[in-house]
Amino acid sequence: MNDEELAERFEAARPRLRAIAIRMLGSSADADDAVQETWLRLARSDADAIDNLDAWCTTVVSRISLDLLRAPRSTREQSWNIEPWRDEPVDTAPDLADLVDRSDRVNVALLVVLDALTPAERIAFVLHDVFGQPFDEVARAVDRSPDAARQLASRARRRLREASVPDRADRRRGRALVEAWLTAAQEGDLAALLGLLHDEATLHADYGTSTQTLHGSAEIGAQAVLAARLAAHSSPVLIDGRPGVAASFGDRIVSLMAFDIEDGRIIDLQVLADPERLAGMTI
Repeated sequence: MNDEELAERFEAARPRLRAIAIRMLGSSADADDAVQETWLRLARSDADAIDNLDAWCTTVVSRISLDLLRAPRSTREQSWNIEPWRDEPVDTAPDLADLVDRSDRVNVALLVVLDALTPAERIAFVLHDVFGQPFDEVARAVDRSPDAARQLASRARRRLREASVPDRADRRRGRALVEAWLTAAQEGDLAALLGLLHDEATLHADYGTSTQTLHGSAEIGAQAVLAARLAAHSSPVLIDGRPGVAASFGDRIVSLMAFDIEDGRIIDLQVLADPERLAGMTI
């Protein structure tokens, strides 16, 4: 097989490999990196010695994804999947495999429950239950025996069934807190902002060319007071399943802020205001 034929076969497989990677990783950027690394490894390999090219590529992209999942979360780019805020969650949980198949992009709700799995369980579940790969191939991807791979998938299904989902009360409290934050910021009400923040709250902001970290409710509250105009153009959204706000001018999103809440108060805020990463984002 010459280089041109190899490239053509890989390009034909790329959409499937990307679908596998994005469902494992939940990030388009990470998925593209995993697929590209798969191609680089294939280009360095003796392709004529590979009996089943599709199976080889599936194994390699899965192992690369496994390495990424095992890496500290802080080393991976946050996906910032945004969706409109719906007050009431769906009462019945959809079949997880069907949930994956409905969309090119991993559904936020699915990512929330997949986070309950270990990296190996996540790979086994996605490969077998979603993409129907036999356990022999799953075993090669996770470097286990077929029986061990079968147990991983079984354990994953059990853990996913047991995974809790936010109830209506939690969703309403989160929505109320976000709206209270926006109101206080728009009105410049520092006392109200401090009442919403945990005393040891932390804010991390990414502006693209620079970053900023604020510690403590006083620093964060004072910064929020200065952002009244931005708050006036903001609305509640869900960001990767978490309460958040999106600031926009016209159709352009200029800032995202995701909240982590503990005991009814904001403990962590993640701000994304990097124009390059925000470009093309929509709700």
